Amino acid sequence: MYAQMVKTAGSGVKSREEMTQEERDFQDRIDRGEKIEPKDWMPDDYRKTLIRQIGQHAHSEIVGQLPEGNWITRAPTLERKAILLAKVQDEAGHGLYLYGAAETLGVSRDDLTEDLLAGRMKYSSIFNYPTLNWADMGAVGWLVDGAAIINQVALQRTSYGPYSRAMVRICKEESFHARQGYHIMMKMANGTPDQKRMAQDALNRLWFPALMMFGPSDKDSVHTAQSMAWRIKMDTNDELRQKFVDQTVPQIEYLGLELPDPGITLNKDTGHYSYADPDWSEFFDVIKGNGPCNTDRLAARNKAWDDGKWVRDGLMAHAEKKAARVAAE
Repeated sequence: MYAQMVKTAGSGVKSREEMTQEERDFQDRIDRGEKIEPKDWMPDDYRKTLIRQIGQHAHSEIVGQLPEGNWITRAPTLERKAILLAKVQDEAGHGLYLYGAAETLGVSRDDLTEDLLAGRMKYSSIFNYPTLNWADMGAVGWLVDGAAIINQVALQRTSYGPYSRAMVRICKEESFHARQGYHIMMKMANGTPDQKRMAQDALNRLWFPALMMFGPSDKDSVHTAQSMAWRIKMDTNDELRQKFVDQTVPQIEYLGLELPDPGITLNKDTGHYSYADPDWSEFFDVIKGNGPCNTDRLAARNKAWDDGKWVRDGLMAHAEKKAARVAAE
């Protein structure tokens, strides 16, 4: 893989001649498929790239609770309430696993959170879109978590050990999330005409934002080449996006819904579906903070941080008293 990446024009990946001996030894370990552990030597840029990627992943899990959390009390049945509550609870746990993995790289959870609250770190662009009705809960579970699984299954093989191991459990739970979303869509698509229209509307609105989840086109991605050389990423953005389309189009057809992109066609020679690109100007506008819900999402996280200060202060005071007592014994 490394040899392929260094041949890419403008990839920004160092050649072996440009590397120090430590960097060459490190790359050799990566190429052999070895896991890098927290106490191992690693290039500063490898560490920084992991902190950025894992931090954004953790933030996405935490912010991702917001579009669904306000539907817990409005879910149509008690069973649906319990399922959605469990899903939101899982996402909080995923965030904690990932913050823990990031901490092994020498960054504190508080630092990551403060970067999120100040807008210095991003989260998945999909969570800056509103969830307008119950069908959106189906579309989010099916499309958003389905897209996440495609990305995260590959990350189980990523080169950094703590990140790789965190993904194993997260992927198991994400598969439940995607199934519950698709089950909601099946009920809606086979329900009343109004319910089917709601399902179609949710699919139409969230299809292109879901495609954007994999990041910009490979030609516009500034991190992909080096991340793949280090096996932080296992597939390019466009490869992951194609897998998502190929997986999801047959599911749409099974539901009896119309394709959200009328240009989707099966290429019989390649076995892949052709599809229209998202509006990338919209994507870059959203990640700059101008999406429909950016302001609301960050305001909600800032409020939660401020409101929870007394809890954090109490826990720290208790920890300090306990440490002083142990030291005195």
